[in-house]
Amino acid sequence: MDVVLRGARIWTADPARPWAQWLLVRDGRVAAIGAEHEVAAHLTGREEVVDVDGPLVIPGVVDAHNHVRLGSGDGAVQLHGATTLAEIRDRIATWIDENPSASWVYGEGLGYTAFPAGRYPHADDLAGACRGRPAMLLDYSVHAALFNHEALAALGVTSSTTRVPFGWFEHDDGGELTGYLHDYATLGLSRAGLAALKQLVPVFGDDEQYARVRSGLDMAAGYGITTVVEPQNSLDDLALFARARDEGTMRARVIAALFHPTGTTEEEVDEFQRTIADHQGDRFRLGPVKLYIDDIVEPHTAAMLEPYANRPDTSGRAYYEPGEFDDLVASLDARGLQCFVHATGDRGNRLVLDAFEHARRVNGVRDSRHQVVHVECLDAADVPRFGALDVVACMQPRHCAPEIVGEWRANVGERRWRHAWPMRGLHESGAVLAFSSDWNVAEMDPMVGLYTAVTRADLDGRESWVPEETIDVETALAAYTRGSAWANFCEGERGVLAPGALADLVVLSQDVLDVEPAALLETRALLTMVEGDVVHHADR
Repeated sequence: MDVVLRGARIWTADPARPWAQWLLVRDGRVAAIGAEHEVAAHLTGREEVVDVDGPLVIPGVVDAHNHVRLGSGDGAVQLHGATTLAEIRDRIATWIDENPSASWVYGEGLGYTAFPAGRYPHADDLAGACRGRPAMLLDYSVHAALFNHEALAALGVTSSTTRVPFGWFEHDDGGELTGYLHDYATLGLSRAGLAALKQLVPVFGDDEQYARVRSGLDMAAGYGITTVVEPQNSLDDLALFARARDEGTMRARVIAALFHPTGTTEEEVDEFQRTIADHQGDRFRLGPVKLYIDDIVEPHTAAMLEPYANRPDTSGRAYYEPGEFDDLVASLDARGLQCFVHATGDRGNRLVLDAFEHARRVNGVRDSRHQVVHVECLDAADVPRFGALDVVACMQPRHCAPEIVGEWRANVGERRWRHAWPMRGLHESGAVLAFSSDWNVAEMDPMVGLYTAVTRADLDGRESWVPEETIDVETALAAYTRGSAWANFCEGERGVLAPGALADLVVLSQDVLDVEPAALLETRALLTMVEGDVVHHADR
């Protein structure tokens, strides 16, 4: 049925006409939008007129980096916010009581503040906690994991084991395994890494992964997210999304990036291109190619221009030599592929920008919309290069919240804090910002990210960190809608409410453009529509 929405302010995200009063949905698209008399001219009398039960309508959020395939909710021990080892063990015990038939303990969100003196977790920390079950606990960044002694035995690894398909194991001074594994995001989420884990850990089975995808997409719709960019997938993972689409459970649209780990062959890239061409639907399509230049700041593995403040013996590492990465990016760019590159350290970000600049020199300028993902530490000299090179800054505002970055700040050192997540500097220099949650590393709720972008504060408002890099709420909201849509080649159809656009929209419980920042955290999505269909309706 054709629908007319009225009774709320409508923020369109269209710079040419940012505000409207009425909106007509016909055949899943915006047929007319504007003042009452302008929309009334398009009515046939057969439309359903809906008085919106909320103060503000905005375009559906395009979450530019959201791992809906990873989070497992109640299927995992949720460890976010656990600040002591005793609390971690208590949560594991409670989860086992609620899931007595579980053969493995699988956890998410392990933080490092629970471990004294800044040390890494150790398998001994879990001794006796899992009642004889093997355990795998992912850290909050999903870049590392802790395995208990039972899990190490189940995996068949020994003191002579260093690298496995899903990461690198740490050893203690005596040469024994500690149970701590790093580089999980770059190896464990690869095709080979997941294939190995699937044989060993039940939570990685096909049905279990599909349940996570469904749960993640349902959660997205509940937050007003109408398009999710799933940033790291092997070819084997695509069947999960195709199944959700075919079974009608894809409540939010998905754009998936294919993962290009180190060692990917030209033949595999050929297969990427063929598969991308075959998956170009509105509900599910393939988009960019995901690469890594470095790891993350917390374990001192992000590539920095100068040594870490508290580890002067290292400045991190890059996964490629500069010339090697230049050639790789140029070859992908020559194929017409969009690159989606993880970079956190200031040297990592510079290496990626250098590679994009090299690709333009070699291949010529094209509408590539290459993206740098995270942009956590960026030297001031590199800020204007984003706009000059038409490179998108795909950022996650929540990552710079004071209660999250304690270890980050200590590692980088106060002198470089001013380079942290320079959202305002990038925006003012002409860069396109594409905002996202990076769930399940941080909360999926875009209101949490919006609040952090405009305050750089913790959730109780006590501390604001690097406040000179805050941005106003409309700029942040545009980054969650119009900016993220443009970054993923779907501008005009998504992230904006204008004639011809898809009717993807959300009704919010508060007018986020006219409230105090703290009220953003209390704002909910009352109703979410995708292509004119209601996919979420909140209980009042």
